[in-house]
Amino acid sequence: MLVYIAICSLMGSLTVISVKAVAIALKLSFSESNQFIYVQTWFFIFVVIICCLVQLNYLNKALDSFNTAVVSPVYYVMFTILTILANMIMYKDWVSQSATQIATQLCGFVTIVAGTFLLHKTNTSSTDRHAESAPTPPPPPPPPDQICVQG
Repeated sequence: MLVYIAICSLMGSLTVISVKAVAIALKLSFSESNQFIYVQTWFFIFVVIICCLVQLNYLNKALDSFNTAVVSPVYYVMFTILTILANMIMYKDWVSQSATQIATQLCGFVTIVAGTFLLHKTNTSSTDRHAESAPTPPPPPPPPDQICVQG
């Protein structure tokens, strides 16, 4: 499962980075500096398309092979971690921030990750308890043509 989700998350983080590059190119193109004459713009558009296709393929493989309740939180956390790391590397987002701002963002991220896993754990535990205590429903009545009347 981790292989599928790792590939999917990596492609997702590359998609986010590439979409950000395409958005910057669009912004510059609308301000009368056409960016579509450069190969790099078309490269990032191609990367977005390929990464989205690969991401969907591996996410479907993970969801077909494993329980959705397990795949979703792991994918969310891994995707978020890889996207933050990719932004740090590609755009150097944290260079202009103070240590307090970085610590605040990290605390927020840890809170979201912990909340996701606690929510998943609580949801799974309550589902298991309800499954154990639920009475089995009575069997359905036989069709009318199979009812026997003695007498």
